[in-house]
Amino acid sequence: MHDTCAYQIQLRGRLDANDLNAGSPLQIAGVRQAGEDTRLTVYADQSALVGLLRHLHGQGFLILSMQRQPHE
Repeated sequence: MHDTCAYQIQLRGRLDANDLNAGSPLQIAGVRQAGEDTRLTVYADQSALVGLLRHLHGQGFLILSMQRQPHE
């Protein structure tokens, strides 16, 4: 549960990574906008990921998908 991994999250909606990074201990990397969707990469452990997903949901984002990749 304490392993840090890269998570790719796809959201419905436009996200400004600078705004999110300013208020979060997690650093969001690799934000790509495609139409109405945003795809971002975050390096986190599982508990930090759950907090981020709750935050995004609370901000009204629809989470379309999430993939985990081991962080090397």
